[in-house]
Amino acid sequence: MASIEAWFMDDSDEDHRMPHKLNPNEPVSLKELENIGVFYWKLDADIYETDPVLEKIRKDRGYSYSDIITIDKDKLPNYEDKLKMFFEEHLHLDDEIRYILDGRAYFDVRDREDRWIRIAMTKGDLITLPAGIYHRFTLTETNYTQAMRLFVGEPVWKAYNRPADEFDIRQKYATDSSRACFFWVERDDSSSYMVVRLKRTLSWRYRAGSCCTRPSSCLSDSFRRPRFLEKSRSSELSVQTRVLPTLPVKSRVLPTVPSQQSTVQ
Repeated sequence: MASIEAWFMDDSDEDHRMPHKLNPNEPVSLKELENIGVFYWKLDADIYETDPVLEKIRKDRGYSYSDIITIDKDKLPNYEDKLKMFFEEHLHLDDEIRYILDGRAYFDVRDREDRWIRIAMTKGDLITLPAGIYHRFTLTETNYTQAMRLFVGEPVWKAYNRPADEFDIRQKYATDSSRACFFWVERDDSSSYMVVRLKRTLSWRYRAGSCCTRPSSCLSDSFRRPRFLEKSRSSELSVQTRVLPTLPVKSRVLPTVPSQQSTVQ
């Protein structure tokens, strides 16, 4: 299956329809996009009206409403104003789902470190951006694209320009993006300890094992369930367990706090 092309952007103020790649280029993988909640499919746009794959995606994800927008100087009213509005950094309170039927465009999204990632969209690309992510949209030098817009239920067009951190959906997105992954590792003496791994872009990986089978699973509620790793599955973790000292029980107990001062429920 073809993969989408994405990269970290430079800081140039040059025409935003240009690629704006760093030198050397720093590509961003599909898995890294999934880590920030961006998902992608490659479909056959020539059969979008009868495509069973698109129909299944819509059914599975509840995309019950759709329309088609053509972004072209001769076809879109208030063309220049709309392009300026699309390119303002903003967020939505719902997911943004776009399917490119023709032409080219760019979606720019912020990663966890607030760096811009540019995603090149071409015919057949279907993408979903999570509610609460800061992003923007622009055409390429071709100045033309046609896209299907999909929604869960009635369409919501409202965009909130940055700063918009006060919205619950933004806070939820920021919190979800740094949730911790918990798993237990067994020591050689049969005791065990909990490892906490924060999910961050470019660091949410283990060379010799992972708490999740794929990054996208960490974005779901199932991510909260503990994952158990046997030390035989990870030589890296196995070495780590052998060098950890066995601590006295009393050293692992939190200091006693008077009940009237305690805030722990």
